[in-house]
Amino acid sequence: MTKEIEDAKEHFGKLMEEQLERIEQMKKAEDWMDYAKLKPIVIGIIGGDGIGPYITKEAKRVLEFLLKKEIADGKVKLKVIEGLTIENRAKVMKTIPDDVLAEIKKCHVLLKGPTYTPKKGDKWPNIESANVAMRRILDLFANVRPVKVPDKDIDWIFFRENTEGAYIVGGRGINVTDDLAVDFAVTTKQGSERIIQMAFDYAKRNKINKVTVVTKANVVKTTDGKFLSTAEQIAKKYPEVKWDDWFIDIMAAKLVDPKRRTQFRVVVLPNLYGDIITDEAAEFQGGVGTAGSANIGKRYAMFEAIHGTAPRMVDEGRADYADPSSILRATVMLLNHIGFVAEAKKLEMALDVCGQYDQKVALTGRSDGATGAEFADYLMKTIQDPKLESKWQGYQ
Repeated sequence: MTKEIEDAKEHFGKLMEEQLERIEQMKKAEDWMDYAKLKPIVIGIIGGDGIGPYITKEAKRVLEFLLKKEIADGKVKLKVIEGLTIENRAKVMKTIPDDVLAEIKKCHVLLKGPTYTPKKGDKWPNIESANVAMRRILDLFANVRPVKVPDKDIDWIFFRENTEGAYIVGGRGINVTDDLAVDFAVTTKQGSERIIQMAFDYAKRNKINKVTVVTKANVVKTTDGKFLSTAEQIAKKYPEVKWDDWFIDIMAAKLVDPKRRTQFRVVVLPNLYGDIITDEAAEFQGGVGTAGSANIGKRYAMFEAIHGTAPRMVDEGRADYADPSSILRATVMLLNHIGFVAEAKKLEMALDVCGQYDQKVALTGRSDGATGAEFADYLMKTIQDPKLESKWQGYQ
């Protein structure tokens, strides 16, 4: 038994060395990317796995439509990046192949389709999630997910810590013996500060007088406790913004409470809780297939669909009927992030009108509905409608 414990100690020690080194890197603060000074702004397009290439192709068409002039003038460049597929990753046994990572780092922002993460019992080797690896390598510390449903008075934006918690070393737990398995959760002062401050900054900038901090600090006292105590300190810098804290279990319950849920606006929470809660929240908007996500760091940013690869749709020959709404919602966030606010607003309004209200082109995921390409065509036609804004406002 002594050998097993010593091996576990050695494994844990190596993990702690890596995390302490990561803290030192976070302390070396860099400036935020200024997209106004870039020419061109390089947008990387990553198809991913399963339905990913199908929906990403439609998002690329919409981007080319919205930014036609900017692309022609050399202000924006779209760069298609191949190779971030499970087949290629398994072939070279790397979460992100070296050549793919090199191409990614040539971009300023990324628009990414879903990538497959192997699970126990399938045909692929146990490779780490490409999303988790990309967030760590590019230091995309903030996962930002908005959910808005006007007829239910829902207007939420979630700031999920993206590089710590249960996920940062989630693939590197240890089976101490056949009977004992241990995983690790990591919370740092620096990692907590930057995501919590980002949430409070957003609330202050947008004149939203409410930030909700979500933990399970009553039970997970050390890591969640650090996140909550950091929030208490950050909140003192924002006296104009009220804040409260909720435990993750009751927060999940109150999101389905019609009376309580409308009181939430800006929510900030650790990695694992954020993953769960934002998927629950997306159901109010029509499911994870309709929600986009931003992964933001100071140097890079990545925008993606939040659903999976839907391999069954591909196997059944239905991939052309996949709904591109999620990655198009992510495209709205990308456009806002790099400064094309007017274009982002047009796309957002068209998505609301086409996806939630008019629905003249219905997506069912099968041949009895529209293809993703037909929906994208309908969307671009709607964007050109001079009455788009008044039509959209009529539904709000």
